[in-house]
Amino acid sequence: MKKVLYKMLTKPFYNFLAIFIALYFLSFGENISAKDFKGAEFRTKQQFLYGRFEVRMKSAYREGVLSSFFTYHEFSGGIENWNEIDIEILGRYPNDIQFNTITSGQTNHVSHYPLPFSPHEDFHVYAFEWTPNYVAWFVDGIEVYRQTGPHIATLNKPQKLMMNIWNPEATNWAGQFNPDALPAFAYYDWVKYYLYTPGSGNYGTNNNFTFSWSDDFDYWNTSRWDKATHTFVGNGCDFIPENVVIRNGYLILCLTNSTNIGYTDLKGPVLFSAKVHNGKILVNFSEELDEISAQTKSNYIIYGVSVDSAKLLSDRKTVELTVSGWDFISQKTLVVLNVKDDWNPPNVMSPKAVTIITQTQFNFPLKINCGGPSVLGYLPEQQWTITSDYGSIDGGNATYSFNINNTDEDEIYQSEKWGMTTYRVRLPNGTYSIKLMFAENYHNQAGARIFDVWVENERILQNFDIYALVGRNTAYVKQIDNVNILDGYLDIYFVTHKDYPLINGIVINLISLGINEINSEQINKFFLDQNFPNPFNGQTIIKYSIHKPDIYLFGLYDILGREIFRKELGYLQEGNYTIKLNLNDLNGLKLSSGTYIYFLKNDNSIQFKKMLLMN
Repeated sequence: MKKVLYKMLTKPFYNFLAIFIALYFLSFGENISAKDFKGAEFRTKQQFLYGRFEVRMKSAYREGVLSSFFTYHEFSGGIENWNEIDIEILGRYPNDIQFNTITSGQTNHVSHYPLPFSPHEDFHVYAFEWTPNYVAWFVDGIEVYRQTGPHIATLNKPQKLMMNIWNPEATNWAGQFNPDALPAFAYYDWVKYYLYTPGSGNYGTNNNFTFSWSDDFDYWNTSRWDKATHTFVGNGCDFIPENVVIRNGYLILCLTNSTNIGYTDLKGPVLFSAKVHNGKILVNFSEELDEISAQTKSNYIIYGVSVDSAKLLSDRKTVELTVSGWDFISQKTLVVLNVKDDWNPPNVMSPKAVTIITQTQFNFPLKINCGGPSVLGYLPEQQWTITSDYGSIDGGNATYSFNINNTDEDEIYQSEKWGMTTYRVRLPNGTYSIKLMFAENYHNQAGARIFDVWVENERILQNFDIYALVGRNTAYVKQIDNVNILDGYLDIYFVTHKDYPLINGIVINLISLGINEINSEQINKFFLDQNFPNPFNGQTIIKYSIHKPDIYLFGLYDILGREIFRKELGYLQEGNYTIKLNLNDLNGLKLSSGTYIYFLKNDNSIQFKKMLLMN
């Protein structure tokens, strides 16, 4: 795959995903062995023009690593022939998916979407529909993003279906690759293809698609698939056939060093860091761990501090230590030994010591200048890492000298962070009010920049157009009250529709820390997640986890508090559960657009979440 790789973080043309122009690519049939790392790509022999493409997959959770499912038009000559449609999952994000179409001239139309789950922890179904009029992307059967417009008509060239795993050299986009995190694996359960048959199909949007074939990866179908042997500019690895493995009904794409290739793991986990987080210590490892050794508290030693418990978190790479006898301020060293990975047979780590990074004790209101220096009491812009206390993921900076209307804090609105995917702040669990600050200093017309903003998995700005609301060089503030933080992180997501999102500043005010105590008791019994997608039309997915077996009830209220639907769930054991709420299944009940409240309860507790229906 000749991929778009490097992002030029320069103005004035906002070429956020503009690339190093790839004037030279190695041929696809050539066997390459020049790079230190080896990846994998699986590609069809057949080319397709339109259709629905589906995959059930689990991506690799490694920073600097990309797992993909996409179509690509192989061409010779200039980049004016470029045609590509992407689903890309970057291992630097815990819950993000990237969608992109690439058209003539390597023109990108990229957007990210926040997921209510980690795509690296379990299998999920991803799909896209490619038609002459639109490209739409789906997660677990729900459409979450769609592109229309003139560029879609130029996606008119036959494309091969492909999957790969590799380590991009564009660190701003993919994150910092660490060889100690190898090997990395992306798992594919099955792939399906549906023909585009408008007016005569029985599947997909408006029943415009008809099943053609599927592959469960019980064997390598050599009449359908090729194993790639190439590389390209900006790819940190070579694709080799040995790293495409079909085993136990899965296609496994491997990213390895040049020595231990294929689906194998011969080294123990590596301790990366230890960071104080909300009165506990998060210990980060290079790979997924064996549960027993990871949760053996005697494997963690802090001189003068008692390690009371060790809990392996759901990503299986992070261990949460509960400790006593430490003020979380004085410097401490953590020694870790005897922890194993989850390979069979397991590999044991070499003992290692790291300095525990303490958590910054913020004063409130907490103010962040998202794209510029420390000024007016605002903290300076910075990038997020696993040991940061705040920062952006991806994106570039811009500074202007215009006077800003409707504010006396011109310096904040004159600098911006643009093109970021996420802004993250490490906070004590509690309830907060959040002020998001925006100014359009580049475009001079409405409709030139449009994006969505999500806060804690709730979309709070949709089709947001700063210029259309207040014009150019004018401050716009979005206030969000009663934001509940339950995991120690404030997550702000940005979804692109046209051009790229921006933000100038963030102000966070603490309302109460009481939610930490209120919800901890409930979470010990069950946890109700935010529905996905939200807002929704017709169907949405609600996930919840049971931590204490009991009899549970699910229900739905309207905004006036009237119960309009209930479902007895019965006695539920510990585990993760999903409700697929389809409005056509509500006993004939017709709901109008608006806000609704859904709940999960047992005899002692109840949890509520808001959802927005848009018919």
